[in-house]
Amino acid sequence: MKKRQIVNIVNFIRGAEPRREMDLYEPVLQQIRLMQEFGLRGTFLIQYDALIQQQYTDLLKELDPTQFEIGVWMELNEAHVHAAGLPWRGRYSWDWHAHCGFTVGYTRAERVKLVDTMFGKFRQIFGYYPRVLGSWLLDTHTVSYAADAYGLDAVCNCKEQYGTDGYTLWGGYYGQGYYPARTNVFLPAQHDREQIPVPLFRMLGSDPVYQYDFGMNLQSGAAARQGVITLEPVYLKAGGGGDPSWVDWYLRENFNGECLSFGYAQAGQENSFGWQSMEKGLQYQFAAFARLQSEGKITVEPIGVTGQWYKKTYSVTPASMITAHSAYDGKDKKSFWYCSRYYRVNWFIDGDMLRIRDLHIFRENCEDPYASAICTGNDACYESLPVLDGNRHSGRGVLAGIYLKKSGGERFRCRDLQFVEENGTAVLLGEDFSIRMTEERITVTAESEFTCLACRGRYDDHMPSITVVPPKKLAMSYKNTEYDLHLECGSFDDADTFRSEKKRIVLRMS
Repeated sequence: MKKRQIVNIVNFIRGAEPRREMDLYEPVLQQIRLMQEFGLRGTFLIQYDALIQQQYTDLLKELDPTQFEIGVWMELNEAHVHAAGLPWRGRYSWDWHAHCGFTVGYTRAERVKLVDTMFGKFRQIFGYYPRVLGSWLLDTHTVSYAADAYGLDAVCNCKEQYGTDGYTLWGGYYGQGYYPARTNVFLPAQHDREQIPVPLFRMLGSDPVYQYDFGMNLQSGAAARQGVITLEPVYLKAGGGGDPSWVDWYLRENFNGECLSFGYAQAGQENSFGWQSMEKGLQYQFAAFARLQSEGKITVEPIGVTGQWYKKTYSVTPASMITAHSAYDGKDKKSFWYCSRYYRVNWFIDGDMLRIRDLHIFRENCEDPYASAICTGNDACYESLPVLDGNRHSGRGVLAGIYLKKSGGERFRCRDLQFVEENGTAVLLGEDFSIRMTEERITVTAESEFTCLACRGRYDDHMPSITVVPPKKLAMSYKNTEYDLHLECGSFDDADTFRSEKKRIVLRMS
């Protein structure tokens, strides 16, 4: 069955840009013009300080509602916070620091006031409550309350990143969408009774090969603040949405059909970058979207429409896959991201060297760090539960990963992996081994006995404490959350080494 290949165009509107003089109205006007020119449906999310400016609301009211969806962008600003009856702690009328510019910097009661103020003002102007809520960073209480009190079709937050713009979202569902847990909006719920009943979609369309490691140095380790390689049209120096060759590569690889559930990307740009910086990139992308849509290869639709479809189609978070059989710059690298409601894993090939580059666990008992506390600093951080992190654990000359070794000590090598879907199971086939991934398990089968060896160069960043419970269990703890892995086939020698049994290793994540 052909899987849906979805692009959500999401442009959001800020009402102020204190960092530089800029025309904030022109980008919105031009984005609308381009979408009308190419016949593309999409979404505009409006921040409160723009919501109270008539030039924006008059423009949005004139739009065809069958083509354009209007929702809210929950970055906070002076006008919004004052309207909620709260003190503003920012340096400017809009301040991107986490303690004032995002809901994590406010108490639970204050978050409710901020949501009510935004949704009430939106209804006063447009005559209905918004059905889409977005922000780079969202806390669990805000999303739960908005979903329960007002009903939502979709939520969106930032891509995976470490330290970029002062906030970290690391180890989560890598792409597409998921039902967030009531205990932690950053993580998918494992059970329908524990999930917020609205899908959350990851924004920006990240480079599946390079974004994860961007800025990482083999000696010094991971970057404290990562750069960006995404569909955003203002980026083009290391690849990105302003580089036509990168865009062509990304659309080809991301929408290759090897997705299990559905292919997905979010495009668009906030107005505060200015029209000149995004014009060429958006023009090229929107023309490409229109062409691919006319060929039946993708569907471009508002994010709320995607959310409605998701809720009708999936009762719990479906497993998903992102595969890239090449890198945009022609280098011999491949990346295979698998996510389910229990874990995520990235299989990575560089030349002919295969490793698990990333393995993180999702658990409902991993509570939102701002569930009751508030963020008091400039930065905020959401993480999942690490097993092996090829970015944060690399350094001192060691490229972190889980390497597969044959009985003679030689590492598994392959030039590429063939993807096969078998009744919802993702299968990656090498020349003399296979990898099967289901919601709860990873199974590796080879032609002879083998071992898996975890290698790390750093143990001081995003590192769990690990205890082996011989011979089948690996017990871990990270930031007061306990979790474990079980070998249903194979055995642990120590915390970093596990061996096959009858030429198989079966690792259970649930």
